Formats: sequence, C-alpha cells, structure tokens
Amino acid sequence: MTTEHSGTGGAGGGAAAAVRVDGLTVIGRPSDVEIVSDVSLTVRRGEILGLVGESGSGKTTLGLSLLAHGKRATAITAGTITLSGEDLLGRSEAEVRRLRGRSVAYIPQSPASALNPALRLRVQLAEALHDAPAGGGGVDARVREVLREVALPDDDAFLARYPHQLSGGQQQRVAIAMAFIGRPDLIVLDEPTTGLDVTTQAHVLATIRALTRDYGTAGVYISHDMAVVADLADEIAVMYDGKVVERGPARRVLATPSHPYTAKLLRAVPLLKTTGHAEAAAPGEDALLRVRGLRAGYGKADVLRGIDVEVRRGECVALLGESGSGKTTLARSIAGLHRRFTGEVLFDGAPLAASSYKRTAEQRRRVQYIFQNPYEALNPRKSVRDLILQPYTHLAGRPDDPDAVVGEALERAALPAAYAARYPEQLSGGERQRVSIARAVATRPDLLICDEITSALDVSVQAEIVKLLRGLQDDGMALLFVTHNIALVSNIAQRVAVLNSGEIVEYGPVGTVMSRPEHDYTRALIADTPDFELSFSESPLHRTIQGAEPRTRTAGD
Repeated sequence: MTTEHSGTGGAGGGAAAAVRVDGLTVIGRPSDVEIVSDVSLTVRRGEILGLVGESGSGKTTLGLSLLAHGKRATAITAGTITLSGEDLLGRSEAEVRRLRGRSVAYIPQSPASALNPALRLRVQLAEALHDAPAGGGGVDARVREVLREVALPDDDAFLARYPHQLSGGQQQRVAIAMAFIGRPDLIVLDEPTTGLDVTTQAHVLATIRALTRDYGTAGVYISHDMAVVADLADEIAVMYDGKVVERGPARRVLATPSHPYTAKLLRAVPLLKTTGHAEAAAPGEDALLRVRGLRAGYGKADVLRGIDVEVRRGECVALLGESGSGKTTLARSIAGLHRRFTGEVLFDGAPLAASSYKRTAEQRRRVQYIFQNPYEALNPRKSVRDLILQPYTHLAGRPDDPDAVVGEALERAALPAAYAARYPEQLSGGERQRVSIARAVATRPDLLICDEITSALDVSVQAEIVKLLRGLQDDGMALLFVTHNIALVSNIAQRVAVLNSGEIVEYGPVGTVMSRPEHDYTRALIADTPDFELSFSESPLHRTIQGAEPRTRTAGD
C-alpha cells in the first residue's frame, strides 16, 4: 500500500502488511442476505485506512470481522483475514479471545458504554493488558506509561477514579489507552470521535496518529465524517451496499473520486466557509426570543453566567462551543427543561416561566425542542402516527382530521405518508431524526431548538436535514441550533454565539465571526476543525461544488 497523504507519519509503501483481508463475506441470519460481500483490502503497519460510507453500508460489520467477531444473527461465510502472517478465522474461539486486546484491539463509538462503571480505572487498564508483555517495569508501570501516552494523568488519584468522574474526552482517551496498552498489530476504531467537540476531537486524533506510527500498529478508522478521514487516513476505502466500491490513497480519492457514490459523499460534506446561509438581519425590535442576564447551574455550581442572546423570526442562531461550555444548558433553560436559572427569557415580548409546566399550552406549542439522540427521544412502542399526534393533541387538542395533521408534518419533514404506520425500530437514524422534526413542527411552532441533531448522522443524511431546516427557516420559523460542528454553522446559521466556560465570548454574523474571529477561543476552535476544504480544494469536484476556483485562505481563516 502506497501513500500520498501527508497528514500522518505513516510507515509508507515499504512497511509490512499487518492485516490482509481476501474475499470476506458476511451474511445475516436467517435471511442469508450478504451484509459484507467479497471484500479484500490490506493495511500496513504504521498506516491508517479510513473506512467510510453511510449507515448500513457494512462498515461496522467489516470492522468487527477483523476481530473474528460478528453481531448477533450474522456469520462469516467466506474469505480469510491474515493478521501478521496467520489466518485469524482459522483459529479456535479460545485462541481468538487471547489475541483480542493483544494482537488486535477495538475502540468503540461510545466509551461510556465500553467502560465498566463499577471498576476503577487502574483495574480496567490492568485487565486490558491480559497476558501481553508488560515490559520491565511490570503492569503498573505499563499502565502509567500508556496514560502518559494519551496525555492523561498517571498519578494514583486519577487511577482511583471511576469512569463517571471523567469527561467525554477523558473517557475516550482511556478507551484508546486500553486498546493500545498491549501494543497490538491492528486496531479498529469505530467512530471514536462522533460525539466529541472539535478541540477534544483534534487531541484524540493526534493521539491515534502518534500511537499508530510509534508502535507500528495498523489502524482501520471507521467513520462517516469525511473531514476527519481526510485529516487522518493514509488510504480510504469507500463502502456501499456491503462492497468496497473505491479504494486508494486518501488525496487521490478525495481529489478525483472514480465512483459516483464517493462523489456524492464528498458533495454532502459541509465546507468551512466564511459566510452564513443568508445575511444576518439588522438589529431591531423584532426579536422573537430575547434572553437577558441568564445565569444557570446545577447545585451550587454555575454553568452559565450573564448570557444575552436574541433570535429573530426566520433567523437561525447557532450556539457553538466545546462540551461543557453550557450550550445545552442554555437551550434547555430557554425550553423550560432546566429550571435552575435566573435572568429574563422573553418570547414574543412576554416572559417565559422557568419551568415548562408553568408555561401556557400556547407558549409550549410555539417553542419546540428536538433532542440529539432520536433513538432515545422516540417511544419504541408508539407508531410514527401516534408520536406525531401526541404533542399536537396535548397542546392544541384533538384535531378534526388527525391523518391530515400527520400527513402535513411528514411532508414538511420530507417523509412519505406511508411512514405513519411504522415504528422507530423500522427506521434508520436519519429517518428517526426526521420523525423527531415532524413531531416538533406538527404543532406549527415559531421557534425550533435543535440540540446537536446532526452529530451522529452520515454526511449525506446530515445535508438532507440541513436542507430541511433551511426550508422551515425560509417559511418564517426561527431556529436555535446547538452544535460543535463549525463547518455546519456556516451552512445554516446567520449569527453565531460562541460559548466558553459558561460565557458568550463572541457573538455576531457568521461571516464576521468565521473570517475575522476576535477571541482567542474562537480562533482555537477554527484551528482545531479538520479542514476538509484544504484536502479537497485542488479537485475538479470541489470547484464544481463551489461554483468557482477555490479561494485563497488567509491566516484569519
């Protein structure tokens, strides 16, 4: 495998192959439908293969197969996986279990679910070492060494912590440490930065890049985030319908994709632009939502201090910042879901009570909230029809024509009317998020609060959701868009408020904030964002998307 990508310190074309996959086929039971079909690929030591594609393309199934493991009701029926010269699939289950964590390791998407909440970090890290060589200093020394390698404290106090006492970024670093502690030949990373803010993501990616290079470990990085893959991977393999439809050096695949599906994925990636979806409205007295001097917290700890923000009719204001900056607390306070705040929240000139229970039905109808995780937000026992009608009936009464209400809501969310009879388990992640939007817009709100609603979606589905939200905005609906995705801000918002440690440090039109940021924190966020545009800017496809020659970026960008 040769490399043209300069973003990593990979071993290059002369490095030995750590893993070779030939003709791998995985089927689902009992249907016998092929989930992964005749896949072949090679990853060399010290290099990272980016495995990209939409949900359902077979990425995770292929990644798990590299550990000789499969999801329930799946089976590997053909092919070989050769790890460091030995066939992994020809080994017994007991032998494979001994190899996991030592020769091949896995980093899951959600570190919180991967770490045992009942065990201290010292115990979990020591367990992850298994029977792998600990080195001259023993297990304790190796545990402390790997913590330093992922930029975490290695003192006794930190090792005595439980997972719930860590931030999301720290939990992910612990998961990385557990994967690298045995110095494996191959490591499979399954969307490990999906829920992280750009700064934490940048640190995690730098750690992964350094450790794969230093240990000569082959990495398979599964992702739907083309910007991250462009920044990290030496080679890219694009999966569609269980097959690898394109594969090659990262720069070549990004610049001159040969398959239409790859080109489609690239067109859907939001670029880090310096203008918003439309010009920001001039300051005036027409603000639909006006927040003044808001302070909020949990217990005795203040999370927000002195927040002032406005949203006008038909406008989208983005709340941008790292995890823990207070974005969601502000959004929940405005929605009446977080009651412990002081200050003033005015909606259409009238004050809103701190608790949604104390607000009128009309006020609750006009302010709707869409949650980050549609899997948790939708009751699995209710049909789409019932999910949409529930808030409408509660806030506006039983409609004369329920089917008309459901049909209109589904149409506004770009879903077929036939979906009304489906249940959440029968929907993809993007379809569930569209149902969440349909449920929110059914009451015809004036303000829609969107809390990280695209963070776990494929780039193509994300682009469709953004297009949908733009249409609602063009119809006069106001949006408060909570996100840590800077590139997305410039594709949907007119104004942006940047939060840092509970305070708004920068607030203004998207074009101004993105092109000429005044605060060091904003500049750091922009610098930490994977710049897909720079990786992509020389390609003919990029110039087609932009409609012009790529602009020259300045230090301020």
